[in-house]
Amino acid sequence: MSTATADEAFIHPALFYRSETEYTDRTAAFVREGLAAGEPVAVAVPGPNLELVRAGLGSDARDVTFLDMTEAGRNPGRIIPGVLRAFADAHPRVRVRIVGEPVWAGRSAAEYPACAQHEALINAAFAGRRATILCPYDETRLAADVLADALVTHPTVITEGSERISEGYDWPAVLARYNEPLGRAPDAAALAFGSGELPEARRFAVGLAASLGLSGQRLQDAELAVAELTTNSVVHGGGSGTVAVWAEAGQVVCEVRDAGRLTDPLAGRRPPEHGQIGGRGLLLVHYVADLVRVHTTDEGTAVRFYLGV
Repeated sequence: MSTATADEAFIHPALFYRSETEYTDRTAAFVREGLAAGEPVAVAVPGPNLELVRAGLGSDARDVTFLDMTEAGRNPGRIIPGVLRAFADAHPRVRVRIVGEPVWAGRSAAEYPACAQHEALINAAFAGRRATILCPYDETRLAADVLADALVTHPTVITEGSERISEGYDWPAVLARYNEPLGRAPDAAALAFGSGELPEARRFAVGLAASLGLSGQRLQDAELAVAELTTNSVVHGGGSGTVAVWAEAGQVVCEVRDAGRLTDPLAGRRPPEHGQIGGRGLLLVHYVADLVRVHTTDEGTAVRFYLGV
C-alpha cells in the first residue's frame, strides 16, 4: 500500500481491486496508515462501498470523515472543490489522506468523460500539496478503456498489494482526449442572445425547462446556471452566444455556446479565495448541476449542464 513520508508532496495512486474483500482490506489498511501517522482521513466512495470500508475499520471508523460519492460527487466537476479541496483546506497545516472513488459501474456514457477529466485534473489541483488520494477501480466491472485511462491519470497503480509506476502516466493527454465536441439533440430549441437579451435568454431557457418537467428547486437551479453562463458569454465570450434546451434520458439539458475559450483547465473547480469578487459562475454551475460537460477550442466554447427531472 502506498505510504508517504512527511516531506513528500502529492501522491495519487490508483487501486485496482477484484473483490469486496480485497477492496475492504486495501482501503482499510490505507486509512489506518493515515490515522497512525496522525493524518486527517476522509473516505468518499459510493454508498455500498462506504459501508464496506466502515465495517472494515471497526472502531477506527469514528476518526474518519465519510461521504457518499453518489451524492457528493454525482457531478464529477464538483468533486475537487466540494469534496477533495474542502477536506484538504479544512486541514491546511498537515498532510491529508483521502480515498476517492469517482468512477463506478453504472456511471453513464455522458458522465464518464467528465470523470476521466476529473481524475486528470486532480494532479493539477493538488500539485505540490501534502495530500495522498487513493482512487479505487473495480477491475471486474469497469470497461478496459476505463482501466487504461486510470493508468494515464495516476502516476502509480496498486494491484494485488503491489505498487508500480504507471508507464503511460500523462494526465494532460486524457484531459485533451475528452475535450470532445458536444453534438446537440436534433429537437433542441435554441436562442441567440447578446448583452441586451440576457433576461430574454434566461426566460427562454427556464420556460423550456419547466415545460420539460423541471420544477421547484431544480427549476431555480436551472435559472441560476443559465444566468451565470449567459453572463459569462457576454463578459468573457465575445459579447454574445446561443442557449439551447432539450430533454435527454430523464434529464433536462441546457447548453450555452459562445466565441470565447477557456484557457484555465481548473476553471470552475477552484474554491474561491477569501475576499474574491467574481469568477464564481462556472463553480456555481458545477455545484447545482448533476453533470457539466465542456468543449473548448480557439473557435469557441460550449458548456452543457444536466438536471434530473
